[in-house]
Amino acid sequence: MSETLTNEQKPKTSATLTIRIIKSLKFRTEKSLVLHDVNLLTTTVGDLKEQAKNAIQTQPGWKPYKNVHLDTLKLYTKAHGAKTSNLIINLDHEDWLLTDDTKTLDSLGFENETEVSFFNITDYNEFKQNPEVCVQDKVIVRKHETNKKLFNTQTSWAC
Repeated sequence: MSETLTNEQKPKTSATLTIRIIKSLKFRTEKSLVLHDVNLLTTTVGDLKEQAKNAIQTQPGWKPYKNVHLDTLKLYTKAHGAKTSNLIINLDHEDWLLTDDTKTLDSLGFENETEVSFFNITDYNEFKQNPEVCVQDKVIVRKHETNKKLFNTQTSWAC
């Protein structure tokens, strides 16, 4: 087994990043976008935002996210680092908000297997005021008709 940590296995010119594309903080809807071969030395925060937006518009499986206004990146965790207890976004460390689009990822401490969240800052500020999430509650109702079994799923949200 290799003694090298995963964040040190790849050079800074070929890193793998995970971007957590957040549609809704309240409903915990997010989808992870994995970008390979990212050059941390030359890629800026603005470049990373554009790469993510381009992937959402051009790759299959992103239709529910195409009309979401994404404008802010925030560090979620680095490889082998402590993770937050919030499963959707790191609410701690306001200094981890990436507000300068001209800074390179390397200058911000990015390394291989860094995870960042991409979200709408207005939604984030509202969520910080009341970090309550809505939970989906599914109820399966069985209906019998002669020899047929029909299943009806009713979904409700509790906030």
